[in-house]
Amino acid sequence: MRRRLLLLAGLAVSAGLGCGPSGVTGDVGDGGIDGATVKVPDGSPMDKIDGSRRPVDAGGPNLDAFFAKDPPPQYCGPPDGGVTLPEIGGTPDCPSDKNREGCPCSKPGEPAPCWPGLRVDRNRGICKDGVTKCEDVDDVQARWGPCVGYVLPMEGATNGAQACNCFSAGTWEIDNLSPCFITYGSSDTYAVSTYLDSDGKAKCPTQNSNTPPPKPSGVFSPNRLKVDCAGQFALCYTLKAGKENDPKPTDCVLAKTCTEAWYPEANKIQELPPLPGWTSADKACASAFMTTGGYGEMSVVGKSVECDVIAQESEPYVFHRIGYCPLKCTEQPSLPECANCGNGASGGF
Repeated sequence: MRRRLLLLAGLAVSAGLGCGPSGVTGDVGDGGIDGATVKVPDGSPMDKIDGSRRPVDAGGPNLDAFFAKDPPPQYCGPPDGGVTLPEIGGTPDCPSDKNREGCPCSKPGEPAPCWPGLRVDRNRGICKDGVTKCEDVDDVQARWGPCVGYVLPMEGATNGAQACNCFSAGTWEIDNLSPCFITYGSSDTYAVSTYLDSDGKAKCPTQNSNTPPPKPSGVFSPNRLKVDCAGQFALCYTLKAGKENDPKPTDCVLAKTCTEAWYPEANKIQELPPLPGWTSADKACASAFMTTGGYGEMSVVGKSVECDVIAQESEPYVFHRIGYCPLKCTEQPSLPECANCGNGASGGF
């Protein structure tokens, strides 16, 4: 019986920010993950992911005619979530939060941010406010001038920065990405997660004769998130045999490990529950991954504090992929197919 690590080009990754029949899903606790559904404790206003973005009725303000096409921020989070949403006044034509051109203002010459788009997109991804200035109309009134310099979502975009969704910018850092491959006899190869020892080094579990090998008692990896919106997020790291730059629906799943947490403050690094260890009984997938390489897929489902759904057509939103080299590249790094191995793997989403 031989134990072998298949190391990515670097064990730590900052990714910025599919299942085969034998894939193993990590235990994520009471919350859990079920397809594109995020489950939370009873009483939470966070409901099933429904694949839509605008608007979502989650017990927030009544979407009457005033806000039918452009509702104010709603709340989808625990009662004690620590998030305060802005209050919006004014009229349908001249709400207090947008400083629309032609609407009344009180201090001539004063500049202010302005936004002609939907509230749900504001300050997400590529979207940004413009600037307007309060201009005199006559001796008794002043009005906001043109809004200049704003950026709206790119037409047709559905996810990521160009769509101005929640979860369009940030990092998901995973300290350990290394699987271990154990060969029994001359041909039967299984995969199991490594675990981090007290020095932070990835190790294979203790050798034994069980097939498939049991998952380690230690965690697979600590991880942390920094993203552009508050909310409830379930993140998964899925190992697949195939090519990161040419993923296919038929790529087999070696393993899947997940974590879930309430993320209360946007753009702040937060430690998430550790990714649990895993083991896989799919010998064919383990052999393909070890022989030809594979990739790690980062995905998320969730809902922002303002009820913005994070999903891809009701499926988990895949926001990053990381390539793994074949095992032979650790033994023969000069091979042509190993040219890019060892260059690290990091990035932002």
